[in-house]
Amino acid sequence: MKKIKLEILGLSPSQSQAGSFALVLGEELGNRRLPIIIGVFEAQAIAVQIENIVPNRPMTHDLFKSFADGMNYTLKEIVISDLKEGIFYAKIVCTDNLREVEIDARPSDAIAIGLRFDIPIYTYETILSEAGIVSSSMSEDEDEDEDAVRETIRPTGSKDSLRDLSYDELQRMLDDALSKEDYEKAAKIRDEMGRRN
Repeated sequence: MKKIKLEILGLSPSQSQAGSFALVLGEELGNRRLPIIIGVFEAQAIAVQIENIVPNRPMTHDLFKSFADGMNYTLKEIVISDLKEGIFYAKIVCTDNLREVEIDARPSDAIAIGLRFDIPIYTYETILSEAGIVSSSMSEDEDEDEDAVRETIRPTGSKDSLRDLSYDELQRMLDDALSKEDYEKAAKIRDEMGRRN
């Protein structure tokens, strides 16, 4: 199966879940984005490495790197390998130059480790097709219609309110969420749209 290279586009705090962040991965040669909700500690481990901050004591992911280096293991790549019931799965592909091993991991941990080894992140077309979000540009008329759509949404923002909307209304809301970089909301809308296909 052909792998698609991803890059980290950003981390943003979750607006509905305290202590959660949206890790946004983007297709290197395309316009699809893959938002993954992660915990605060995993977000911190990723942010520390992206910002090149050296902690006073090694974090867990730094310990993993030291251990792998000490045992002469080389990490080759991170693969977001599966999506089951809304949960992403990942594999860390490593080798000792004699054999290649795939280690099961949460995507957040795999990416935090992968950043420390400066290795690429990949996924498969099936995952991007199912969970990826594509932002389409909107005309001014669509932008005005969007304000009316927003008024029809219940303030609770529950999943039931999304179920009451038409597919076109959901598409406009998705475009709005993406333009505002509200990836958590976009992921919920994407999930509702996916249930209808």
